[in-house]
Amino acid sequence: MGWRLFAAEFLGGPGRHRTIDTVIFKTAGFRDNKCLPDVVVPATFSESPAMVAAVSPKKIAESLDEFWSPRVVAELDDSFVKVAKVKGMLAWHRHDTEDELFFILKGTLRIEMEAGTVELGEGETFVVPKGVLHNPIADEECLIMLIEKKTTLHTGNVETDKTRSLEEQLRPVAHPI
Repeated sequence: MGWRLFAAEFLGGPGRHRTIDTVIFKTAGFRDNKCLPDVVVPATFSESPAMVAAVSPKKIAESLDEFWSPRVVAELDDSFVKVAKVKGMLAWHRHDTEDELFFILKGTLRIEMEAGTVELGEGETFVVPKGVLHNPIADEECLIMLIEKKTTLHTGNVETDKTRSLEEQLRPVAHPI
């Protein structure tokens, strides 16, 4: 059985202009016969815009020093915008309750699925629908941008040595000029 969100708890101070510091998504379900933990998301929700400067997803992705380790570069409502430098194969996995958008910043990415394979080049995008088993592969170094709901687990229903926690994906990145 996959997991599903059944409640969200917002932690922050009182008041109309409060900033919400943390969101705890209460989960239900199991993965690999283990009860899934709550997903704790550090949040930057506020009534004023969180971004105060433009960022270059491509330049940030170029600056990353490990493959398949996405980093959050922006927030959009209940989604994160992430970038990653990828090479080789990630893992066959699925996201039972979330779609996943891939946008290619540089290089090519192949996404294998049970129904067929999609090959994406620079400037192209593809949405893997929720529940679809897929495996991203880059034969050469590739820079990607992802848009995913904040509840999306990196490698969905599986865990590998490449799996990154949300905390790891939220680590600060240098914003190259």
